[in-house]
Amino acid sequence: MKHFLQFSDLRSDEYTYLFERAALIKRKFKAYEKHHTLADRTLAMIFEKASTRTRVSFEAGMYQMGGSVVHLTTGDSHLGRAEPIDDTAQVISRMVDLVMIRTYEQTKIELFAAHSRVPVINGLTNEFHPCQILADIFTYIEHRGSIKGKTVAWVGDGNNMANTWLQASEILGFKVHLSTPSGYEVDQSVAGIRSSDSYQVFKSPLEACNGADLVTTDVWTSMGFEAENAARMKAFADWRVDAEMMAAAKPQALFMHCLPAHRGEEVDADVIDGPQSVVWDEAENRMHAQKALMEYLLLGRIA
Repeated sequence: MKHFLQFSDLRSDEYTYLFERAALIKRKFKAYEKHHTLADRTLAMIFEKASTRTRVSFEAGMYQMGGSVVHLTTGDSHLGRAEPIDDTAQVISRMVDLVMIRTYEQTKIELFAAHSRVPVINGLTNEFHPCQILADIFTYIEHRGSIKGKTVAWVGDGNNMANTWLQASEILGFKVHLSTPSGYEVDQSVAGIRSSDSYQVFKSPLEACNGADLVTTDVWTSMGFEAENAARMKAFADWRVDAEMMAAAKPQALFMHCLPAHRGEEVDADVIDGPQSVVWDEAENRMHAQKALMEYLLLGRIA
């Protein structure tokens, strides 16, 4: 049994399979062909953090594969409050086939997985967002081919997205140009990066974008850090992705954002709504990539 708690949980060859499988599943979806490989399987979704894309992509995806979904919110589940997390894990995992959790601390999802009888997927924690990066890389492959040997510029907060991009770069053989404001750097001990060979830190976001194949960012204030919003608005003022940064990247560079976006803060409107932006494909691909992931965790490789 495999879990998907952070990007480093799977190997390079497994990702190659997942990207190929996601492409097949997406083609069938667009052609209105049924793909019911998860018929009679049930996914439990536990949300302690609010969600739009995560809920819709997992729920619609599971239904499209013939399965069913149980949706639990903070008020429904009381994860780690009304009863210990390990007890909750043992109960829920006896009733469903797969669990997706979107919560705050990574330790919560790791404890749940340690006591679960079924695969557990990280729908987002403070530390990692592996499903989003899975979709982002799938989107890059759709538009530009293999990401191996390419350069991804990360501009903004050293958050769960940045941590996951760094893990992905080690596994899949690309490079990350990382630029964050002082005091908001990536914590390498959290990211779990073994060496610095796959990334380079830049003080200037413009320099980080120089020669990049993909420029990507996130909101300046993630969920759970709202009290820091005023300080972050000031600290991140020079880290807005604008036309100058995109011009510094390669002519065919793509722009991505995991959404929701704040135009005029972390990205200018003419960038996210411009010709290099693939944010809508990226958002849709959460569903297709996650369908491939759920299928793989439950059924393994399908010939």
